[in-house]
Amino acid sequence: MKAFLAAAAAMVVITAGAPLVLKQLGHSAAETQTGSSVRLD
Repeated sequence: MKAFLAAAAAMVVITAGAPLVLKQLGHSAAETQTGSSVRLD
């Protein structure tokens, strides 16, 4: 039971922290999927 709770807590931390870390690194979906032939308004 202890391992399950630790895994669930890790999942929550990773899920909440990933967007913040990726934003700091400059990895957004708009920047990743944009090419010279794509126009995003």
